[in-house]
Amino acid sequence: MQARMTNPAGLLPDTQKAINLLYKAAHSAGVPGTILELVHLRASQINGCSACVDSGARSAKKNGETDERLFAVAAWREATYFTDAERAALALAEAATRLADRSDPVPDDVWDAAAKHFPEQELAAIVLWVATTNFFNRLNATTRQPAPQHWG
Repeated sequence: MQARMTNPAGLLPDTQKAINLLYKAAHSAGVPGTILELVHLRASQINGCSACVDSGARSAKKNGETDERLFAVAAWREATYFTDAERAALALAEAATRLADRSDPVPDDVWDAAAKHFPEQELAAIVLWVATTNFFNRLNATTRQPAPQHWG
């Protein structure tokens, strides 16, 4: 698959500045990096963004994530590899990504489970990071940005 155009975020200089600020804000609130990596990967899987799935899995692996856990992210409910906090963050990421799938997009039980594990500032960071991931996914899917080819 070939991209339809250069990634829009690269064409508009102020966009990259804003993205960098969102990234910095989400990653400086105290949420473990592994959780931010997992929610990014899961939202990207749901949205079918090959570029973000590829970069997310590679980034997670570079930061110490195991193959077993990465392979199981799509089936996190059934896998035994994830903590209760990670499960709560993944459920929140799924709900916030699939907004149109139900009349109450983020039900209280999903929110309450996440709030049990994360203080408000960290919840804000997770919500912001999931929204930013969905932003990336929509840019990439719309313009058909492919995952890079890796050889060897």
